[in-house]
Amino acid sequence: MPRRPQLYVADPRDIREGRVTDIYFTRTKRILEAKGLCDTLVRAEFHAYSLPKGYEWAVLAGLEEALAILEGRNVDVYAMREGTLFKPVEPIMVVEGPYCEFAELETAILGVLRHESSVATKAARLRLAAGDKALLFFGLRSAHPALAPMLDRAAYIGGCDAVSGTISREMLGLEPKGTMPHALIIVFGDPVKAWKAFDEIVEPEVPRIALVDTFYDERYEALLAAKTLGDKLFGVRLDTPSSRRGNMRRIVEEVRWTLNLHGYNNVKIIVSGGLDENDIIELRDVADGFGVGTSIAFPPSIDISMDIVEVKRGDKWIPITKRGKLPGMKQVYRCKPLNDTIVPWGQKPEKNCGDGSEPKPLLEKIMEKGELLTEVPSLDEIRNYVLSQLKELGESYTSPSTKQH
Repeated sequence: MPRRPQLYVADPRDIREGRVTDIYFTRTKRILEAKGLCDTLVRAEFHAYSLPKGYEWAVLAGLEEALAILEGRNVDVYAMREGTLFKPVEPIMVVEGPYCEFAELETAILGVLRHESSVATKAARLRLAAGDKALLFFGLRSAHPALAPMLDRAAYIGGCDAVSGTISREMLGLEPKGTMPHALIIVFGDPVKAWKAFDEIVEPEVPRIALVDTFYDERYEALLAAKTLGDKLFGVRLDTPSSRRGNMRRIVEEVRWTLNLHGYNNVKIIVSGGLDENDIIELRDVADGFGVGTSIAFPPSIDISMDIVEVKRGDKWIPITKRGKLPGMKQVYRCKPLNDTIVPWGQKPEKNCGDGSEPKPLLEKIMEKGELLTEVPSLDEIRNYVLSQLKELGESYTSPSTKQH
């Protein structure tokens, strides 16, 4: 019998039980078991000692999945709140417990924290770039389908207004948003017929946004869509491929001028197709919204790592770590917006914030012996927390260096 094709997707049980790991962790655990050292108590810190070029902060995402992996293990967990903006060197999470309880879980925990934080951070940067204009995530086709709910979740946390994945309705409680593909228009062979069919079949609560660059000039198709759907037309989407794009700002201005000239001032213009931060900054004063895919789904990596920073010998915790990292468990104190101080665990900063208030500690104990101590926040609560921090930053923000005491 010929071998049948399959999807290469890890089962959640395999992830939780440590079978999705790097081989050196299984070998390490076997060695420690053989030498009677498996119950050695350690404190392991998760942090990013550097960020991508030009990044001053990142967004912590993936904490809920990390806790799902650790749940039921004999460990305590301290962490920043999911959605917290953090800076280089700062500990975002600490796991305390017998090392063999979580040795084989490091790969999976880092995977969810690194990937989701990378996606959420990029989405947050694009949120700042877009200002108050709509920001939609259309990037599922850029990644393995097994990752779709994670990508939608992280993009939404980072500040996207909507996502396109249909499975996110069930898994995340997010109503998917989207317009229409070129395939619809090509199958009809006529954009007018396709737009009319969309209006006839699709639920009335879905905004009528016509794709206007399939066969003809964007200005021509935009006006044609407005004349075809009239007051029903909410907006037009420009998805012009880069090979035919030219000056995208000029195209948007031309479409806007033409629509206004014919009395269609209320028709919105949505731009999509290979957009990144600089593109959005260039277009945000002439476009009404942006559909972004690959730049969010495949962002620069937030290189979070895990390092043991303390080992318990007898009744004492001994600060220890590999060179290049700061030994000892730490706390991060914050003065708004992002004036942070790192101190040894149990200590406090020497000075108050500039406004006289006390700095706020960011790491809290959220799991004890594998049991959650707090409610898991909702997706909207995390997103609103991110947006509130971005608002505090403002456009004029320049990062002061993180202080170390």
